Amino acid sequence: MKKILLVFLLISFSVKIFGQQFSQYNTGSLYDSFENPSQKAFITDSSKQFASNFLVPNFNVNFFILGDAQASLKGRAFNNMYNNTALRINKGRENHLNANLNAYSIMFKMFSSLNGDVELGFAVQTKMEGKGTFTDESIALLNGPASFNANSYSNIFNNNFHFQSYHQISFTYKEKINKQFSFGAKLSALLGIQYEKLNTTSSQVVFDNINDSAILGLSGVYYTNYIPGHLTSRDYLPTFRNPGAAISLGATFRTEDSFFIQGNIKDLGFIHWSSRSRVGAFNDITTINGLSSKSREDSIYNAVSHIIHGNSVQTSFNTPIDGRAELSIHKKFWIDDNKNFRYSPTLIASKELFYPGFTGALVNPFQYKKYILTLTTTYDDLKMFNLGAQFMVQTPNFEFYLGSDKLSQTGSLLSSQLNKSTTQTFQNSAFTGADIFLGFSLKIGPVIEHPMNASVIPTGEKGFLSRLWGRIFKTDN
Repeated sequence: MKKILLVFLLISFSVKIFGQQFSQYNTGSLYDSFENPSQKAFITDSSKQFASNFLVPNFNVNFFILGDAQASLKGRAFNNMYNNTALRINKGRENHLNANLNAYSIMFKMFSSLNGDVELGFAVQTKMEGKGTFTDESIALLNGPASFNANSYSNIFNNNFHFQSYHQISFTYKEKINKQFSFGAKLSALLGIQYEKLNTTSSQVVFDNINDSAILGLSGVYYTNYIPGHLTSRDYLPTFRNPGAAISLGATFRTEDSFFIQGNIKDLGFIHWSSRSRVGAFNDITTINGLSSKSREDSIYNAVSHIIHGNSVQTSFNTPIDGRAELSIHKKFWIDDNKNFRYSPTLIASKELFYPGFTGALVNPFQYKKYILTLTTTYDDLKMFNLGAQFMVQTPNFEFYLGSDKLSQTGSLLSSQLNKSTTQTFQNSAFTGADIFLGFSLKIGPVIEHPMNASVIPTGEKGFLSRLWGRIFKTDN
């Protein structure tokens, strides 16, 4: 499967089909408090003082493919054969790919001040981000020359992709400044693992059916970081070879009628890839032999790799990570007088800072005592609609959740895998995708008691931001 992914993207990096997660918004989970730094993770008089995942990974992994090539790729993946009937040659058709992973291996947070309502946290996570576009013709070529009626074509292989992975070590600070306003920050050190980027600006191909070959020409720019030899599991160990930094800032404001307005700038940062990395402006031609043979995928991959690696120079460069700006509004409604049933909708707008992506989401949690069922709908600038679901068990000192923000697509992909069926066609906004997330955390230590209810005299003071706020606005007594 790794080889076919390498080939169909017509680039030389391995895409990990592994994101953005909305179902955890305003749950007060440990994961939520690290992703949205102004969100609280503790409840006074109920929660214990220390929260951790105890090395149980909390993760979100997702991907999607949008375009005509979906049936072809699913056929190759599940049946070892291509179904190219939906592909349109020389029509300028593009397919979109997006893949993400966000996995927390270590999460620890403590409630540090009773009077100041201050929370301090430490986390280690691994993230992977990949997106790009590839043409219908790039997939059709993998099945040989049968789909190409003409002898020559121009600009039918103009593909563009980037992929990066990195470790993120973070410290968080959250403080409730007053009854209406909370602020949080997440400062992160980044340790780059892998970076690949391909931007093909022009392409030509001339088919020689008699000799079962083709002359391929490509022009563009290719970036890659230094990895000694082939990528192995050791390369995922943290190193300081590719350092970086990031910051997340969040604020929550409670209105007089109990609406919660939350704004976040997430993961605004960069990675400096070492001087052992390589950048190359390529403009070359090569011959692909055996286009109808069983080894045609290897032949295409080797030809493309030869061109894009042929003129690179050793140099360092900087890249941004996938930062986002988000704004949400949230309100809680008790459905019954005994306060056993609660509905807490959240409306979210999310904009990528360095890419054109925009997503709107409506998160609908329905809670009965400690059980929460959440239905999430999203719609983005690619006109893709998603329906997600999450099941969560949450008490003041325990939480477990499992869900998917692409419920029907995940089920469809699983069904295709089990039934080996690829007869489905994809039109308009239909897409292939999958998403799954899972999390766990537990709180230990003494119960956080409100000063009016404390069994011991509290010694906590107001936090730094609360003291500064009081001095600026003269609210201190």
